[in-house]
Amino acid sequence: MSKIALVDDDRNILTSVSMTLEAEGFEVETYNDGQAALDAFNKKLPDMAVLDIKMPRMDGMDLLQRLRQKTQMPVIFLTSKDDEIDEVLGLRMGADDYVKKPFSQRLLVERIRALLRRQEATSGDVATASTGDAKVMERGELRMDPLRHAVSWKGADVSLTVTEFLLLQALAQRPGFVKSRDQLMDVAYDDQVYVDDRTIDSHIKRLRKKMRAADSEFSAIETLYGIGYRYNEE
Repeated sequence: MSKIALVDDDRNILTSVSMTLEAEGFEVETYNDGQAALDAFNKKLPDMAVLDIKMPRMDGMDLLQRLRQKTQMPVIFLTSKDDEIDEVLGLRMGADDYVKKPFSQRLLVERIRALLRRQEATSGDVATASTGDAKVMERGELRMDPLRHAVSWKGADVSLTVTEFLLLQALAQRPGFVKSRDQLMDVAYDDQVYVDDRTIDSHIKRLRKKMRAADSEFSAIETLYGIGYRYNEE
């Protein structure tokens, strides 16, 4: 049973969504502000967190930033209907997905299940089934271990979220070949979950930033404007 942390200052959302998730077989922990959630997470992490952005004491952005200092646990943001800035910033800070308020609870459940499947796809038997080979992949200075969800560049460890790992894996499997945004969406997201081009672009920017933290000259991921992305083996 996966444990989901739901963090929102709207008690109606906490009550209704937690009831829905529990009915779907999840274990749910609820918190009405980011600080309360962080205090609990410092003791024990859930399997996934669903965070509202605008909350008292500590907002979702600040909570995500603190979480990313110690874990790549999957995170979904709840964003305002028209607040695209929050969506893009959240993705660039390391959120895996977002859902706009007001939202369908069925949609949220589908997003949660899709993200958990993506997490499973980077390890164990699911990794073997989805990639055909769960062995360590090496492409020049890049080393990826699906079973351990481990990535290194020039010997330096790089900590990636589930989405970032799957995108890098898809690009690096066939160096020199272009992957369109639609193809990358299919790799990183469930077929029933729609995301737009901006979401993929934000994940790629975050991925590049992390790789450049390990090597300021990293340039293996090339953008082909209007087409997609390509991994060039160095």
